Amino acid sequence: MSELSAPFAILAELTHRCPLRCVYCSNPLELVRRSNELDTGTWRRVLDEAAELGILQVHFSGGEPTVRKDLEELVAHATGRGLYTNLITSGILSDGEQLIRLADAGLAHVQISIQDSDDETGDWIAGYAGAQQKKRDLAVTVADANLALTINAVMHRHNIDRIESVIDMALEMGAQRVEIANVQYYGWGIPNRPNLMPTLDQLESMNAIVLRRQEELKGVLVIDYVVPDYYARRPKACMNGWARRFLNITPSGYVLPCHAAETIPDLVFDNVRDKGLADIWANSTALNRFRGTDWMPEPCSSCEYRERDWGGCRCQALALTGSAENTDPVCELSPFHDQVRALAESESQTREVALTYRSFSKTPETT
Repeated sequence: MSELSAPFAILAELTHRCPLRCVYCSNPLELVRRSNELDTGTWRRVLDEAAELGILQVHFSGGEPTVRKDLEELVAHATGRGLYTNLITSGILSDGEQLIRLADAGLAHVQISIQDSDDETGDWIAGYAGAQQKKRDLAVTVADANLALTINAVMHRHNIDRIESVIDMALEMGAQRVEIANVQYYGWGIPNRPNLMPTLDQLESMNAIVLRRQEELKGVLVIDYVVPDYYARRPKACMNGWARRFLNITPSGYVLPCHAAETIPDLVFDNVRDKGLADIWANSTALNRFRGTDWMPEPCSSCEYRERDWGGCRCQALALTGSAENTDPVCELSPFHDQVRALAESESQTREVALTYRSFSKTPETT
């Protein structure tokens, strides 16, 4: 294995508490309760260790991170340690005054998720009436606070035909960047996949529109675009490779290479309550399991792309083939590739399937 570099960024999942019930939520089906969240002192120590390790960015996320009463303190502490701070929020619970306080504490960037440019459909997907308007309102405050803004737009069958107006909405909200990200089928996305999978025709139409708007909006709006895996021929370098440049810390303190990694049943992840972050980064058995290329089976191990895509997504391999050891099945060289394409085409034609929402009985208290 080549020399291990410091991770570039950490996703600090402060909580799983959230007022939304998005039908593609990638958080685990069994959520961490408030009583088991890391306390302020532990998060401060973790941020200290992150800075000492050489990490440059911290992304405060959840759930909905603005429910944490210590969020301003954590942002100030991270900023004081030289970390670039980003808030990933639903935009539902934060008011203008809180955002101004966060800006004063050193917050540099805000990411607001939107479910659709059409309010009715967006609120239906989020499971929350009035959600999309609240997001627009918060964007005004982000601009007033002179914070950088990214809009995260998750695309699926029910909003993909409005991709043009979704991009326009990002412009109207004052964003400098929009991430067009098709649904990733983990967590709640798996049971809802038959109701979310777009058709190939929809995807090809979206591709053309995104490419055109990227050219038109150069210097005005950065459009990052993530193609749906199930229709791809080559896998993405998931998180720039398993445990290569990124760390995810769960609300209860487990250190993961990505937010879905706990779906792999035979991996045991270390916890920041028990070990230091640098020790975990270098020595965690779970993080080292799929790091680099030594673990790869054929055809990955001899593939010319093995140090570009790093074998694709282990969680996706598990979800679609039953084993995280297998080649990511979106790769055209995988023996499972044709089955994945057939699944996408079949489910994209499915109709009259009810959405499955996370029930509040399985949700941590929201305040």
